[in-house]
Amino acid sequence: MCSLLPKSAHNGSVATLTFPEARAMVLATVGAANPDRVIEKIALEAAAGRVLAEDVAADRDSPALARSVRDGYAVHAADLPGKLLVVGEVRAGQRFPGQVEHGQAVEIMTGAPIPAGADAVVMVEHTRRVDGQVEIDGAAKLRQFINPRGCEAAANEAVLHTGKRLDYTDIAMLAAFGRSSVNVFRRPTVAIVATGDEIVEVSETPADFQIRNSNAYSLAAQVTRAGGVPHILPVARDTVEHTREIITRGFACDLLLLSGGVSAGKYDVVEPVLTELGAEILFDRVLIQPGQPLVFGRRGSFFFGLPGNPSSTMVTFEIFARAALELLAGQTETALPMPLARLTHDFRHRPGLTRFLPARLSDDGAAVTPVEWHGSGDIPALTRADAYLVADPDRAEYPAGELIRVLLK
Repeated sequence: MCSLLPKSAHNGSVATLTFPEARAMVLATVGAANPDRVIEKIALEAAAGRVLAEDVAADRDSPALARSVRDGYAVHAADLPGKLLVVGEVRAGQRFPGQVEHGQAVEIMTGAPIPAGADAVVMVEHTRRVDGQVEIDGAAKLRQFINPRGCEAAANEAVLHTGKRLDYTDIAMLAAFGRSSVNVFRRPTVAIVATGDEIVEVSETPADFQIRNSNAYSLAAQVTRAGGVPHILPVARDTVEHTREIITRGFACDLLLLSGGVSAGKYDVVEPVLTELGAEILFDRVLIQPGQPLVFGRRGSFFFGLPGNPSSTMVTFEIFARAALELLAGQTETALPMPLARLTHDFRHRPGLTRFLPARLSDDGAAVTPVEWHGSGDIPALTRADAYLVADPDRAEYPAGELIRVLLK
């Protein structure tokens, strides 16, 4: 087991981590930070995707009354099989004013309150209506097709908890319990800095030796999707002075994402500048492809130095920085689902690294096909993919039909 020691000076050393080790370090380090988060009260219609900053309890039993889960007849189970007199009808939004006596039935619709006296519901498909009576040939179980009062949630029961990212089902629950507004954590701010003299703005026409700043915009989209507020800063040029200036500005945000400048080249100055600024570097290399030269650390704010090739930037954000951002946003849990799918043809790779390669899933998600890929800068291949095939570091060959992990894009 390697020692996971931080680097406190540029000529120090940190262990090279495997993918699981590096992710575990990010989760443990950011999860233990416990920042002083700002809480905001927002309208329910704006709450989707935000992280809940309070426990929410049911304001009444749900359902508030026993109700039918089928269209049919409310009856006494002991009367069946038999022929019953239909004494009325009740639908959702109404109450039946009387009581169901033995030998009687009330026609009932899905969602309607169960009439007093009835203890079962028989589906309409299993009945025959004849001259004001209903004939039911089969027996009925006690309380069949009845949701009892409070079976979904009891009054004052906590139904949502602090740290939950709200999805559309949570919004429905909040609305059902009368919450027109809700307390959420402020979204973390994320500084995004692309580095390199070769980068020009998106609106510019690049020379053949230049590239447009695509990484900043892909990262901004990923940050937004993960619940953060992106702030794209100017490109940091390949000098210590300019990189120091931009990085210092970036530390004003909750999280700093740097793209490029983290390899071992002559003009890769990001890591020396971070060290000069007193940053603690927790790791600077992970055994993955794409994305080996990956820096993670903190200086008040956390930061990631992501590799500069587009695929490397995107993948390392998804498998590392996204988790950090979700925790900073107040989530209590963060997951990286990697379901299994069957390869449509043979696949080989050089062992030693965990590889994340562009792929396409079948419509049912059961099969996966690698996408032709020309390296970490091949953005068109990434747009044709809807997942990444995840190859294990200790296995070189996967025959067609073999199960392999995939990471959804």
